[in-house]
Amino acid sequence: MSRNPIHPWIAARTAAFDSSGIRKVFDLAARMTDPINLSIGQPDFEVPEPVRRACVDAIERGRNGYALTQGMPVLRDKLQAQIDAEYGHGDRKVFVTSGTSGGLVLAMLALVDPGDEVIVFDPYFVMYEALVGLVGGTTVLIDTYPDFRIDVERVAAALTPRTKLILLNSPANPTGVVAEAAVVEGLAQLAAERGVVLLSDEIYRQFCYDQSFTSPARFNPQTLVIDGFSKSHAITGWRLGFAHGPAEIIDTMIKLQQYTFVCAPQPAQWAGAVAMDVDVSRQIEAYRGKRDRVVEGLSDLYELVVPGGAFYVFPQVPRGSGTAWVQAAIARNLLVIPGSVFSRRDTHFRISYAAADTTIDRGIEVLRQLARDV
Repeated sequence: MSRNPIHPWIAARTAAFDSSGIRKVFDLAARMTDPINLSIGQPDFEVPEPVRRACVDAIERGRNGYALTQGMPVLRDKLQAQIDAEYGHGDRKVFVTSGTSGGLVLAMLALVDPGDEVIVFDPYFVMYEALVGLVGGTTVLIDTYPDFRIDVERVAAALTPRTKLILLNSPANPTGVVAEAAVVEGLAQLAAERGVVLLSDEIYRQFCYDQSFTSPARFNPQTLVIDGFSKSHAITGWRLGFAHGPAEIIDTMIKLQQYTFVCAPQPAQWAGAVAMDVDVSRQIEAYRGKRDRVVEGLSDLYELVVPGGAFYVFPQVPRGSGTAWVQAAIARNLLVIPGSVFSRRDTHFRISYAAADTTIDRGIEVLRQLARDV
């Protein structure tokens, strides 16, 4: 039996990862006075009024008990109809998750056994490596620096008999890069040919600025998709996501949800059904402007890849380490995230431009001064 040698009461699996570096900065922000906060990936616009009203109405109507584990029909059936119309797969099934993070947890539990390998692209969302470790899997990182583009041939070379899963996130956190349609199709075909599950994290799919979004599920019916409403409708705290894919995988995830999250919050599901009909194009266009604002404000002093989606920029520091650079920024009351939180490299840092334009402008000024002074 494996024991944690320092804390024998604590399960050894928890030693595989540290507390989230993003949450550490989130906690730091709560203790600071008027910080310039460009750290957290949380939309700065209000929840659309019809969505707020639908949630309040659900609460007032007494829809506050346990929801069905697979999701309430008011939302699940509507999602299924939309997914059927988009993909036309006879075996594609959907259920409602407790946020996209909950969906990722269930996917790992359903698919990855101890010793299985999961391919993850570096840089990566902080949760990916931790979740693979939590279920006893092995993360196989594929470096995508300097342009954060995926090379399908490198993925093919990394596949082994132990590969169970390829994890794609596009638009990506932390880089904001959107995978080209040809790359997405290549990954989808590779996964199908080699019998590997392709998991597509599509939480930022509506935040595409320069090209249309392409899901690998278009090309590979066995693709498992994780999605949700948190970013598109500014309801991060409501924990409302969904997953769709082959019925065998989805049914297993539903079974696991019964014994973990139980269900997604019921009032949020009634609101989610309304959210599906709410146009958020105005908000998306505003984020395109914020993207341009950051790129124009920093590109002469920082080397950066112009993000095509999400709401992040991932600049390279002009000198030194990303961690040291972020510490210097925090000393000037600016909160950003060191790139080492998302990567094996410590050469970049993440900016979230999900913030008011005035906050973005203050952050740009600090970063410009920092590049000149340090």
